[in-house]
Amino acid sequence: MALSSHFLDEDKALACVHCGLCLGSCPTYLETGNENDSPRGRVYLMRSIENGRLSLNGSHSPVSHMDRCLGCRACETACPSGVAYGQLLEATRDHIERHARRPWYQRLLRRWLIEKIFPFPTRFRWAALPAMAVKRMDIASLLPRFLSEAMELLPDKLSRVRLPALAPSHTQPARGRVGLLTGCVMPVLFGETHQSTIQLIQALGFDVVIPSQQRCCGALHAHSGKLAEARELAQHNLQVFEQADCDVVLANAAGCGSTLKEYDHLLSQDPVVWERASQFVAKVRDFSEWMEQQGASLRERFASAHAQGWSLPEPLNGLTTFHDACHLAHAQGITMPPRQWVQAVAGPHYVELNEADICCGSAGSYNLTEPEMAARLQLRKTSHIRQSKASLVITTNPGCILQIQSGLKKEGLSSVRVMHLADYLEMALRHLPSEIARR
Repeated sequence: MALSSHFLDEDKALACVHCGLCLGSCPTYLETGNENDSPRGRVYLMRSIENGRLSLNGSHSPVSHMDRCLGCRACETACPSGVAYGQLLEATRDHIERHARRPWYQRLLRRWLIEKIFPFPTRFRWAALPAMAVKRMDIASLLPRFLSEAMELLPDKLSRVRLPALAPSHTQPARGRVGLLTGCVMPVLFGETHQSTIQLIQALGFDVVIPSQQRCCGALHAHSGKLAEARELAQHNLQVFEQADCDVVLANAAGCGSTLKEYDHLLSQDPVVWERASQFVAKVRDFSEWMEQQGASLRERFASAHAQGWSLPEPLNGLTTFHDACHLAHAQGITMPPRQWVQAVAGPHYVELNEADICCGSAGSYNLTEPEMAARLQLRKTSHIRQSKASLVITTNPGCILQIQSGLKKEGLSSVRVMHLADYLEMALRHLPSEIARR
């Protein structure tokens, strides 16, 4: 019998009354029908590990069911009891990583690639170069399946955008000072999205500050059970953005923004640090959330253009749909602002996506650690996109973009384009009629 280790907040775990309302929102339960792969089933497993009824090692280990959880937190949206499932999951995974025995290849993948490469843009860029070469030579199929599918997630080229330390507002005096989180994957694969984000913020009259000393937000570590490392990163970024003296801290990657908004929870052990973290969290905004608050003039310009019969440019002129990034819709509770921005541009060309808020299977590094389930969810998502007949899919998270693009290519839907909301809005702004764009 395993010994109790008291890693779990029992009050938070007991908040789950096992009503089952979460079952229809859980992607893994929808796929497997296995109660152990449902939120309420996993909460029961967590409590069994906590009180010593289940061992992490052995033939009946619950680790595989915890690993299979996407951490999408759709269950939190559905839960009437307000169970803080994400916090329970992170605490459980932290316990698992300290006490469970994993196969060597899982240790290599998790401890080396995910923890030592991905969170560092320079290392990630160097690691991606040989993978890009293999992809260009079209020999990825000769590699083991999990490696070849991982390479398929990469875009056709790496980003070479260099961001300034300060991007001044297009109008003076500036309305405020916005700090931008650059993250780890975004500078390497989506530098142009950062550029679009900056240009939109400038156009709305704000200075943009990009602190060079910032580091990974800690999401990869927190979600994979390395809470000590996540706390170190949170403390570092807290200090960096305090020194940057920003009115707002903006994230254009949903997973990063979700973690930034939980720095007060991550750093709750020290009351002084918690107070600073709480003040920081009050400044954090998702890109779509901030645009909703500050971008009324831009929305009016799009409305005026449509009223005058504006013809959308390529590739924005086909049916357009929206996929909810899990950590925007569920962890941050933001669903309408990004969708309304897409509708403002697409107008009558907008179509709603069936199961828009069901995870696509990306979930940070999930498509690397759990490729089989990720592929099932990827197919589920691309099937709904096919049924929508959309030629353009907009979302708000880099992992979703890579996962959906890869899935569309597998299904022979390469003509369907996937874009970040910031790129979509910036392109639309550039193609507004000149007399409207100048307003």
